[in-house]
Order: sequence, then structure tokens, then C-alpha cells
Amino acid sequence: MDLNTGKTFGGAGALLMFVGFLPYVSTYGVIPLVGLILLLIGAKALADNYKEEGIFNNALYGVIAVIIGVAIAAALAFIVFVNFFNDVGFTFSNISTWQNMVSQVTQSQWMDAFFRNAGYIFLTLIVFFVFIVVSAVFFRKSMTLSAQKTGVHLFSSAGLVLLIGAILTIVIFGIILLWISLLLIAIAFFQIRAAALTQPPPP
Repeated sequence: MDLNTGKTFGGAGALLMFVGFLPYVSTYGVIPLVGLILLLIGAKALADNYKEEGIFNNALYGVIAVIIGVAIAAALAFIVFVNFFNDVGFTFSNISTWQNMVSQVTQSQWMDAFFRNAGYIFLTLIVFFVFIVVSAVFFRKSMTLSAQKTGVHLFSSAGLVLLIGAILTIVIFGIILLWISLLLIAIAFFQIRAAALTQPPPP
């Protein structure tokens, strides 16, 4: 794939992920997923044209880290969910009576169940957080290499914003930074035409 097509795919992909971040636009995650695929295609085009496989490989490792993190966190969350409701008497064996049992469970029973499972809840959040940060580290490496090869320094800035956002995901501000980083990545891809296509690749 030529560089011009690749930068279009990458820019469009990051833009779709940016738009798909909005809850009423994501269409059950389809738009951001398509955007992610296009972004990887764009990263692959940069890697091939500039002979720097790290651009694509690090982006791919970032995606893999997110997938693993989500899978592990989802498994832990399911275990927490089952344990929590078992602690207040809701089991699969008495599922037919759950509706009647809801009114019989006291607030103190709910709180006791919560505190008994608080450690597992915390572990689930920590696992998810760690994999998000690891993913951001890989993506930042990809963005840094992209900046070095294309001469578009906005790639490097976007990677830094993404990493800071990942570290701060425990607060709303971090999520906003992640969202902004997607827009910066999209702009960086579209800037390649002016900054890189008219110049020979750096040695």
C-alpha cells in the first residue's frame, strides 16, 4: 500500500475511533472497531514505506494488550458478580425465586457482600488498569517512531497524551485525554502529506 493511501486509512481510522468514543455513536462498538482496523492498516503502511516494522508491531502489541486485559478483567468481573450474589443468597439453583428474594435482602446484607468482595473488585480494576497502561506504552512507541520517520511531530505529542490519559484512567480527566489523543493521531496522519510525502524518508 502506498503512503498516501495508508495515511488516509490511518487518519480515517483514528477519526472513527474518536467519534466512536461517544456513547450514542459507537453503535455497540462497531465504529471504533472498524476505526481500529483502519488505524492498524495505516500503521502497517507507514511501517512498510519507511522500513520501520516497529511502527506496526508496537501498535499491534498495544491492541493485543488491550484484548488480554479486557478478557482477564471480564473473567474476574464475572467471578465477582457470582460471588457477590451468592453471598446474599442468590444462586443458580434458586433462580426462579430471585424476584421474591430481592425485597427480603437487607441493606446490611448488600453491604456485607460488597465488602467481602471488595478485594476482588479492586483486583479487577488493577488488572484492567495495568493492561491499559501497557497498551499505551506500546502505542506511544509506535507514535514516536512514526514521528521520527514522517517528520510529523504531532504523532509524538499524541502518543504522550495517550500515555498520560491511560495512567489517569482512574479519573474522568484521563478518559478525556485518551479521547483527545485519538483526534491528535487523526490530524497527524492527515499532516503526513505536507510533512513527509514531499521529502525523502530520513535515513
